[in-house]
Amino acid sequence: MTHRSDQRPSRRDLLRTLGAAPLAASALQAAPTARAQTSSSQARIVIAGSGLGGIAVASRLRQLVPGAKITIVDAKQEHNYQPGYTLVATGIWPIEKVKNRNAEFQPEGVEWVQEMVASFDPASNSLTTTGGRKIGYDFLVVATGLQLGYDQIEGMDVKAIGSNGLGSVYASPEAALATWQAMDAFRAKGGQAVMTLPAGPLKCAGAPLKMTFMVADRLRQAGTLDKSKVDFFSGLPDDTVFGVKPVNDNVLARWKALGIQTHYLRKLVAIDPGARKAFFTSPEGERQEVGYDFLHVVPPMRAPDAVKGSDLAAKEGPMAAGGWLEVSKDTLQHKRYPNVFGVGDINGTPRGKTAATVKKSAPLVAHNLVRVIDGQPPDQIFDGYTSCPMIVREGSAMLIEFDYDGKLTPSLPMIEPLQESFMAWFMKYRLLKPAYIAVLKGRV
Repeated sequence: MTHRSDQRPSRRDLLRTLGAAPLAASALQAAPTARAQTSSSQARIVIAGSGLGGIAVASRLRQLVPGAKITIVDAKQEHNYQPGYTLVATGIWPIEKVKNRNAEFQPEGVEWVQEMVASFDPASNSLTTTGGRKIGYDFLVVATGLQLGYDQIEGMDVKAIGSNGLGSVYASPEAALATWQAMDAFRAKGGQAVMTLPAGPLKCAGAPLKMTFMVADRLRQAGTLDKSKVDFFSGLPDDTVFGVKPVNDNVLARWKALGIQTHYLRKLVAIDPGARKAFFTSPEGERQEVGYDFLHVVPPMRAPDAVKGSDLAAKEGPMAAGGWLEVSKDTLQHKRYPNVFGVGDINGTPRGKTAATVKKSAPLVAHNLVRVIDGQPPDQIFDGYTSCPMIVREGSAMLIEFDYDGKLTPSLPMIEPLQESFMAWFMKYRLLKPAYIAVLKGRV
């Protein structure tokens, strides 16, 4: 199957992009300006999780604390480039581009315990693996990622993704590919697309929006948009699909122009894949049945059980319900256990469940941890940096960067954050994975 846009970039776009690409790549992979502290300590450092955050911090700590005993705990054998899932799920990338062997990225000189964490006991500075192994530590970095709550949606079966018009980009590379297969079949005939967004913290909160833009674009390319309907059901309050207002308003204006209808305060509670029906509830308990030809499910998300059931989880406030790691949003140090830090999706911070957040925060976590190892307070502050390459159609995207306060923080002079461009698309398509690999290896 081929999936080429009929709105190809012009020669001027290509020349401008090729000229700007080295500058953009340099900016994406530039070393942090803040100094990194080193230590001669022989501390035992355990890192729970071997995704981007865990490996990035391990790579940095190997350099900063060469005498330390560093252990990564994670059974995962495959390393997935999750920012590429939307490209697979919309027919742009092959599945192979988001799959690597986890062993390829393990830092030299770091022990890898190939088991999952079953429980944490921060009071005794230890964790227990699923194989029953108890591992003690002097310092802990929690990088477990999060848990997808598909089980909270009655009738949802991850194995059914790809059949009967059911899609969901988040579950795995295979689910992303199956989502594209469902979308491809749907666009050929057109019909009713139902796109969803739950309330609560999400990894890559822009993904449901990108999928919605691309459903409309694929229908347009197939010539079936005019006989189709795309509806977006948001679990958020009225006129809200994204937590940064300028971006939110821009997206809604674009959707209005495309004829995409939005519905608010609607929680997806059940699906009937065989009948192709989705069921939503309102805050008042009103139940709504919606038929579909294509459905994109975005599950609610929470901390993994090992964190949620431990004393590391937030006990009160907005992060308590999801069991998120109770860290300072500024230093990413645990609020009650000063020898514990968090990195990545697990953190109970106002924003920041993206790879770009890890790119900026992993060096900070490594530096602040080294300070604590040497008996000093953390002295680097994280601003909540998040980046979202918002695909609006094949060949065009907006590169949106913002901080904890929802303030736009563009870093590349050639890209305006709320203007779509081929350059932003090119970065998403070609430049961001090499930058991701550089983060894994501790180069940025």
